[in-house]
Amino acid sequence: MSGYLYFFICLAFLIAGYAVYGVIAEKVFGVDRSRPTPVMTREDGVDYVKMPLWKMIVIQLLNIAGLGPVFGPIIGALYGPSALLWVVFGCVLGGAVHDYMSGMISLRYGGAGYHEVLGRNLGHGVRTFMEFFTVIFLILVGAVFVAGPANLLLSIFPAIPYWVWAVLIFAYYICATVFPIDKVIGKIYPFFAVLLIFMAIGLTIALFAEGYDVLPNVNLDTLFTSQHPKGGSIWPALFVIIACGAISGFHATQSPMMAKCMTNESQGRKVFYGSMIMEGIIALIWVTLGLSFYKSPAELEAAGPAPVVVKNISFALLGTFGGILAVLGVVVLPVSTGDTAFRGARVTLAEILKLDQTSIKSRLMLSVPLFIIGAVLCLVDFSVIWRYFGWANQTLSCVCLWAISVYLYRRGRFHWMTTLPAMFMTVMVVTFICQAKIGLNLPIDIATWIGVAAMAVSFVCFMVFGKKMPESEKDVDNNGWNTNPAKKQADAADLVKSGKPQQAE
Repeated sequence: MSGYLYFFICLAFLIAGYAVYGVIAEKVFGVDRSRPTPVMTREDGVDYVKMPLWKMIVIQLLNIAGLGPVFGPIIGALYGPSALLWVVFGCVLGGAVHDYMSGMISLRYGGAGYHEVLGRNLGHGVRTFMEFFTVIFLILVGAVFVAGPANLLLSIFPAIPYWVWAVLIFAYYICATVFPIDKVIGKIYPFFAVLLIFMAIGLTIALFAEGYDVLPNVNLDTLFTSQHPKGGSIWPALFVIIACGAISGFHATQSPMMAKCMTNESQGRKVFYGSMIMEGIIALIWVTLGLSFYKSPAELEAAGPAPVVVKNISFALLGTFGGILAVLGVVVLPVSTGDTAFRGARVTLAEILKLDQTSIKSRLMLSVPLFIIGAVLCLVDFSVIWRYFGWANQTLSCVCLWAISVYLYRRGRFHWMTTLPAMFMTVMVVTFICQAKIGLNLPIDIATWIGVAAMAVSFVCFMVFGKKMPESEKDVDNNGWNTNPAKKQADAADLVKSGKPQQAE
């Protein structure tokens, strides 16, 4: 079977995932097209702003697609064609479901942040911890996505010093964080999207048109074996290296932004599930480029770090002018994620501290300290931050999947759609931190068994306590039923749809 056919089979699976599995996810969640959305009752002109569907899809895609679906697949390609499988199945069965469900739950909770989604389903202790963890993680993301694009810009404009690019990116981040979402992000993202589309489609067509041997080493044997030049094992490293493009917990921190802007629940599959599938396609393209432009994983590794690979491929396939546009298309990915990471941190802090954000003074009061911390983190070695970012990112997705499963389990819905991915991710993240040098550095066999044990304990706790976990301590009675009238009515509607008896008045 030719490499071209493998590529198009993977592409078809991703598109079919949206058309089939996305519809199933929509039915499992229980979309209510007549239900008012948060922006209908809370529009404030800053964060709760009505937007057209196409613009929400563009913003969501650029929010979630940082350096992950480019750098991650390039590094993941070192393991060989197995990276293709993880992108396809991880995206359709894990990442897109994770993004859709977390986004829709945020929508049902009034556009609530990631920490609120976790807290209402996993308890007050988890909420308190995740409030702190989420803010730190978002600042970390913002710092990572200053250094990455600044280095890429330096590679094509070497006459301009690195610090100038970093300052310019920071200045843009401040504007995107402080000003209303439709004034900066809503206006500049369509232009970012044009560069992104040019990068993805242009490089793919050029690869095929210029006669490169597409995926030359792909066959049924190599799909399941590691080809890493240094003998690296696929398990569990590949599943952390390729996060964005397969499954990423960071996405759940971004989805509330568009949940605050949606005017109908039916938009959720296009905005959340669809954007993740598009990110999966970007990751598929870069795995294919890495395994096709270079003749082997060993040659890919010898080419240098990911930013160098991006530049080499872009300029070789598209020439100087096209190469600059392609690299700029890669640059917009982290820039359009770093800006919303800082914005998400600001919104999360405002929710925790219950601070009104309608005045620019109150937004600056929260934003300035965030950028000071981010600037300090930019001084840390990029590779060190990236390693911890990868594991923290996948840990966020694992915890979020368990919270989603509790949400579905409590309502009598088909929770296995997220419970099975949650179980897999639990084994993976625990195994990784136990086995990795940045963790406990244990032998892989021992680390894996610890991961399996952690998964078993998590699953037992989920089955025993899942239905007993209240959504909000102040809004439930002793039986776990909502006493808040609005939430009580929402629960009753969910119960009717699932065929369960309604709550007694």
